[in-house]
This record gives sequence, C-alpha cells and structure tokens, in this order.
Amino acid sequence: MPRDTVTPEYHALLARHDAMRLRRQMLAPDRSPAARTARELEPTYDGAADQRVIVQSLELVASLDDLIARLYDALFGHWPYLRSLFPESMDFQKRHLVQIFRYLIDRLHRPDEVAAQFTRLGRDHRKLGVRPAHYQAFEAALCEALRGTAGAQWNDAMEEAWLRMLRFAVAAMNRGAEEALREPPSWHATVTRHELRGPGLAVLRVSPHEPYSYRAGQFAAVASPLLPQAWRQYSIACAPRKDGELEFHVRQAGPGGVSEALVARTGVGDTLRLGPASGTATLDAAPTRDVLLVADDTGWAPAKALLEELAAHRSGFRMVHLFLGARHAVERYDAAAVAALAQRLPWLRVIHVATGEQTLAEAVARHGDWTRHLAFVSGPPAAVGAVATRLAALGLPAEHIRHDPLPGMPALTGRRAEALEGADI
Repeated sequence: MPRDTVTPEYHALLARHDAMRLRRQMLAPDRSPAARTARELEPTYDGAADQRVIVQSLELVASLDDLIARLYDALFGHWPYLRSLFPESMDFQKRHLVQIFRYLIDRLHRPDEVAAQFTRLGRDHRKLGVRPAHYQAFEAALCEALRGTAGAQWNDAMEEAWLRMLRFAVAAMNRGAEEALREPPSWHATVTRHELRGPGLAVLRVSPHEPYSYRAGQFAAVASPLLPQAWRQYSIACAPRKDGELEFHVRQAGPGGVSEALVARTGVGDTLRLGPASGTATLDAAPTRDVLLVADDTGWAPAKALLEELAAHRSGFRMVHLFLGARHAVERYDAAAVAALAQRLPWLRVIHVATGEQTLAEAVARHGDWTRHLAFVSGPPAAVGAVATRLAALGLPAEHIRHDPLPGMPALTGRRAEALEGADI
C-alpha cells in the first residue's frame, strides 16, 4: 500500500490485535513487570556466548552502515506496505539502527540491562503501529542482509547467534508493548503558546487532550503533522502542573527536520502528537544530598522541571547549585525564569557560564567539592559526557551522576542533537 494511504481496515486490524492482547493481559495472573528479570523471562539465553560469536562475525560484515542499508532495501522490497511506518527520509533512521545494533552487541553479556532498555523501547513503539508480525519481516530482512554482506564465509552458527540476539530484544519490546496497553499509544496535544526566544529557538506550551503522566526530568517524543512518522525527543521543561500543560524548549538543528517544523512552522492552535514519557534522570522521593544541576543550552529545560519539583517538595537537602551554560549572555533565552526562581528559592545558587570562554566541565571542577552531591547533567551529548566524566574523576560516585543515556544507547532514552533522536526499528 502507498506510504501515505494506510487503509482504515489496516488500523481496524491493529485495534483488534490490541484488544485481544489486552484481554489476555487482564486475564493473566497479576504480577508486577518490575519484579521480573531477563533471567526469569529468558532463563536459557546465554548472551555472552552469542556476543563472542557476533563480534567474530563482524569481520565478515563490511560495515554496519552497509548492513542496515541492505536490511531496509530487503524489508521494503518484500513488504512495501511497511514503508508507511517510517518517515519520508530514511537517512537518520539508518544511522539510528546502527546505534541500536552497536548497543546490543556491546551489552549482550548484560541481558537484564538489554531487556529493560528494550522493554521501554517497545512501549514507545506503540505510537508507530508496530506489531509482532512486523518484527518477523524485520528478522527475515536481517538474515538476507547478513548473507548478502558477509558472503560465502557466512555460516549457520553466526546467523543463529544474530537471530537469538534479535529475538531476545524483540521479546522485550513485545512485553513492553503489552504491558502498556492500558495507556494510549500516543497523545494528541494542542499548542497553546509558541514563543520565539532567539534565532532558531522556540518555547512551546502544549495541552494534551488526555491525561499525560510524567515525572520532572523526563522527556517525550514529539511529532508534527508536517512530517508524518518522524519523531524527536525533547525534555519536558516543567514539573507536572494542575492544568496539565507541558512546556518544551526546541532549538532548530537544521533545515527540514522536526525541530525546524516545531520552531518555524508551528503556531498556537496546531496539534502535535506525544509519545509516552521516558527517562530516569529523575529525583528520589526525598533526596538526602545537596543537588548539583549542570545544564547547557536547552539542557535548561529538564533542570527547570527539577527545580520546580524541588521547590514543591523540598526535603532532606540544604542547597542546590545550578551551573547554566550559554556561549554568550545574549543566548540566555529563559533568563527571566531563571532570575525568578533564584529570587524565590533561598537555597538556590545560580552560576552562569559563558561556554565560549570555558567549558561547563572546567567551571564545575573549579568551583568546589561535589563528592557529596546528587548531580543532574543535561544538554548536548558532548557537554553532558564531558561534565559526567569530570565529576566522576573528581570522586563523585557514578550512581550519583544522573543524565539521559549518551549516543550508543537506544533513542528512547536519547535527547538533544537531532541526529541522535527519536528513530525506530
């Protein structure tokens, strides 16, 4: 079927599949998914053994980029109707899938971590209309691509290792989708405010049409009707509000993408789509340590949400230090909100950093001893990685440094640079 004319019958079929799965879930014994580990769900799977075989087989695969290009050629060649599930441009999509395979191969010896990540990814994929039958087609396309890329030296043992890896990840994604059947696959939201705060930067307020659950510090995938099936992830820049509205800070990453559509071609009254909230860079119920917030550019968005949450439920900590980075003072696009919070919250100290003169990591390192703090780092991946690395080198334990996963992790938990956001298998 053409990619822009998915039939009502197709959507009706997907709805029936959801209804049957929901019925099975409601009739099944009640057991919290959080209590189940990958070992319980896949007790015989030896990820480390498959990892060794797959790593050795990579010598036969010219490059993961070539493998993924062949995979999509096979997928759309045999099942052209699946093209409708993907955005018009496949360039970012292919780069993202390379990252997912790298993540799988690198961490296959840690199946619990892989299962948790892909369970969340499966929950998020519901917004695309992805179903188990689609993964079967994906598996067949992968086999064809592996054989075509590796050539005559490819063997059954290598293929079986790749398939077990894929099936392990897909099983987790299917569980995530089934466990989320009580919530919508996506939410429609009306834009209630759209403010340009500088060249290529906008602050949006949106009102979801249905209740939307999230925690301060999380992010959501956002889609514009101008670019069907193209999603990008943005931090929610406010703690949960009584009126239910959400705030997003969007910097345009380039021409023609979702960020450009949101910044330059979206206005009040337009309707966007939201995926479920994701991310674990959130506050403990009652933080007992002083808090360090380090935010670069639009990384201010999750920091702002965390500050609002701390102001509403302050307990246990004495001080919060906020290092806020911008290349120049004129680029402090939300200066009024920062000043208002600093004036209202006596326990907040704000340190502005001109990142055109020094890096955030350097500024944080020079300012004091953070080894007893709970740190949250947000912003472009390069800045986040540099700050997290410096804090760890200064003696702050890794479990007390919180940020969204950096490139190489599934995009469900990625954020910031458009080239590192929101694509799907």
